[in-house]
Amino acid sequence: MPTIIKDEIERALDAWVSHLLQSSAVKNGEPLAIVGIVSHGDVLARRLVQRLEQHNVKALYGAIDVTLYRDDLDLRGKRPALRSSHLPFSTDDFTLILTDDVLSTGRTARAALDVLWEYGRPARVELHCLVDRGGRQLPICPNYAAFNLTAAPGTSVKVHLQEIDGEENITY
Repeated sequence: MPTIIKDEIERALDAWVSHLLQSSAVKNGEPLAIVGIVSHGDVLARRLVQRLEQHNVKALYGAIDVTLYRDDLDLRGKRPALRSSHLPFSTDDFTLILTDDVLSTGRTARAALDVLWEYGRPARVELHCLVDRGGRQLPICPNYAAFNLTAAPGTSVKVHLQEIDGEENITY
């Protein structure tokens, strides 16, 4: 099973921050928030906010649970595990960087957009992910992906982050 190791993830996060530092929102001093999709995208969002702070760039942090907004909820079988969203600010006029670990079908990203609009009307939303594995079912494309993998349908891409899983790697 191919694996992307911790050092490669760290380099990818550094490149991701460099990309954000070059964005028009940062260069123009626009209100910026990094909002992660629970449960791994929120960890990545927190890391990005912390790394931006090291460059004296202020970005708000938020996390959203999209479970009840999914269009495939009834296909998932048993009762879903609900987690708390944490978005303690209005998204009005913010540039939002919506962050997830893996982008596949696009259904999670679509659900996340529905959630975000309940918190206000952002000036712009960008979709950033650690891994774009392909396999879209909806016309959704990331603005930024740290890794682009071509995974066969049915192949699982798993992101393991130290804060949640006790280890750090990507397997596929």
